[in-house]
Amino acid sequence: MIIFPLRYVSPMLLVAAALFLVAPAQAQRDMPLTELLRSTHIHGLAVDRANSNRLLIATHHGLHVLRLDTATVELVSERPDDFMGFTPHPTDATRLYASGHPARGGNLGFLASTDGGKTWTMQSPGIGGPVDFHQMDVSKADPSVIYGVHGGLQVSHDGGRTWALVGPAPQGLIDIAASSTDAARLYAATQQGLLVSEDSGRSWQPAHLLRRPASMIEAASDGWIYAFMLGSGLLRAEEPSLAWQALSNDFGDSYLLHFAADPANASRQFASTQNNELLTSDDGGRTWRRLGAP
Repeated sequence: MIIFPLRYVSPMLLVAAALFLVAPAQAQRDMPLTELLRSTHIHGLAVDRANSNRLLIATHHGLHVLRLDTATVELVSERPDDFMGFTPHPTDATRLYASGHPARGGNLGFLASTDGGKTWTMQSPGIGGPVDFHQMDVSKADPSVIYGVHGGLQVSHDGGRTWALVGPAPQGLIDIAASSTDAARLYAATQQGLLVSEDSGRSWQPAHLLRRPASMIEAASDGWIYAFMLGSGLLRAEEPSLAWQALSNDFGDSYLLHFAADPANASRQFASTQNNELLTSDDGGRTWRRLGAP
C-alpha cells in the first residue's frame, strides 16, 4: 500500500519539498508555467469563475494565475504565503478561501479573500488555532457551511466566522469534499479508501466497494463526484447514487492530488499529481495531456 504522510508532501516529493522550502518562486509578475512548476509545488486548483481562461493555482509560495492562452503565470497574492486547503466560493468569483502558513512561519487560520486572491484576511483562528486546514471545502449546497481539518474535523455554519469541532477526522485522511446537493453530506479520500458521511462528519461509511488508497476527491457543482483511487485511476459518480465509473487509468506511476472542473464546461478539467505535473482534459477526464512540459 502506498502511504500518504501528508496531503501536500507525498513520498516522491520529500526531497523536492525540502528544496522548495529554501528556493521560493520568484515574486515576478509574469513567468512561464514551466518555471513555476520547477520552483514550487501545487496545493490547490480552481478555474476562475469570472474568466475560464484563467486557472488559479495555490502553491507553497502564494496564489498564482495561469493564463491558458499563453501558458504564462502571474503571481496574484501580495504575500507569498503557503496556501493550504485552497477553496473557491461556489458562486462568487471574487471570494476565495484558504488556510496554511505565512512565509515567516506559524499558521494562518481560516483566510478569506474578496478580491480574487490579491489580499487575504484571517476571518477566524478556528478551534485550537490559529488553524492550518490542510483539508478544507465549502458546501456547494449551502456556501455558508465550510468544513476543515485541524485537530479533528471542524465545521462552520456562518461562512467561516465561527467554528465547532465535529469529532475526529477519518483515519489516514488525504482529502475531503462537501456535497453539491446536501450540506450535511461529506466525502473523504483516505489511505483505506473512499468514505461518505450523511451527518456532517460525525459518522462514516464506505463510499466504494474497493478498499484501496484514494488520493483525491472533489464534488463538482453539477452533481458529479470525482475521485482518484490507486489501481483504479480517475473515477466518477453521480450524487447520491455513488455508482462509480472509471474514466481513465492511464497515469503511469502518478496519482492525482488536486482536481478542478470548469464550472462553465464540465468536460474541461485540470489536475495535478504528486510529481507536480499539471494536467488537463477536454473530454471529461477520459484523456489527459500535460501542461508546461519542457
